[in-house]
Amino acid sequence: MMRELTVDLGSRSYPIYIGEGILNDIAALFQKHGIGKGSPLLVVTDEHVAAHFLDRVTGLLSAAGYSVASHVVPAGEPSKSLAMLEQIVATALEAGLDRKSTIIALGGGVVGDLAGFAAASYMRGVRFVQIPTTILAHDSSVGGKVAVNHPLAKNIIGAFHQPEMVLYDTATLLTLPDREVRAGLSEMIKHGLIWDADFTAWCEENADRLVGLDPEALQYGLYKGCSVKAAVVSQDERENDLRAILNLGHTIGHALEAVGGYNELLHGEAIAIGMVGAAKLSVRMGNPEHIYTVTKRIFQKFGLPVSIPPHLDTDEIMRAMMHDKKFNEGQIVYIVPTEIGKVEINKNVSAQWVRDIVDQLKRED
Repeated sequence: MMRELTVDLGSRSYPIYIGEGILNDIAALFQKHGIGKGSPLLVVTDEHVAAHFLDRVTGLLSAAGYSVASHVVPAGEPSKSLAMLEQIVATALEAGLDRKSTIIALGGGVVGDLAGFAAASYMRGVRFVQIPTTILAHDSSVGGKVAVNHPLAKNIIGAFHQPEMVLYDTATLLTLPDREVRAGLSEMIKHGLIWDADFTAWCEENADRLVGLDPEALQYGLYKGCSVKAAVVSQDERENDLRAILNLGHTIGHALEAVGGYNELLHGEAIAIGMVGAAKLSVRMGNPEHIYTVTKRIFQKFGLPVSIPPHLDTDEIMRAMMHDKKFNEGQIVYIVPTEIGKVEINKNVSAQWVRDIVDQLKRED
């Protein structure tokens, strides 16, 4: 069974296809969406994903008459860099990519962001397709936010560049290590916490099935998560207002990633800690205590961290937050839960309050 969603952006609307084994239909879907065979394609992936799926993707496309080149980057967040972007552009030039070419992001969030930014900047913008192979990427592959990191800040160099489609074959998720599965589910839980209390409860009730990659639970959870992301992006493509709610947990989370050198905490682990911090901040602002207790309980049930590693320096964490795009004129734009399934965009959270939360999270059990 294949589920289909649409990100409604007028003339730039695009589909999200979710299903087991749908990668086999890649050539037919490309042709359906007008990706022609006259210009070369470039598949960007990482070394781990390449070992499992690169030959299959290039083989299916080549058999259908496409000219396909590939570029493999090291796995991990450090590959989201300007140096790696330059290497991808070199491969694109050597392969003869032109303005009608398409770049294919085959991998997780790192590959999607990196390949998407390459597509946004190569020849001032070419088409691209997202083929996510991680659970985490069900969030990052939808919405067109593409970027690379700077040593001082995550995703600070980037663009809005929507894909032609998102092709999500859930069979690719079976190769994921347990830690990455759990970290990816953090973003699924986030979509419930910001939008849908019933879905949040469903995630908690089905934690074991999701962690165990039960096909039915996984497909439903990804569909619901992508549905939330698609609804938000359709209303606010360029994060002028509503889309900011998708950053729940990311203010602290991005800072933890940066201070940890992008290799200590996985993204989903960092934002899980950040979402617990946002819940603590919510209670401090006078909202019900159960926002914090429920949020913490859910992440613990999924085996995700809820505390900041004590060796990470508070001053460095705060400095990293000051470089974040959500910091403005001494105040942090913070996404604060007001109830399970509801959040508000608060533009007047003091840095001192956030610092207090960071210190508390270091002592969290």
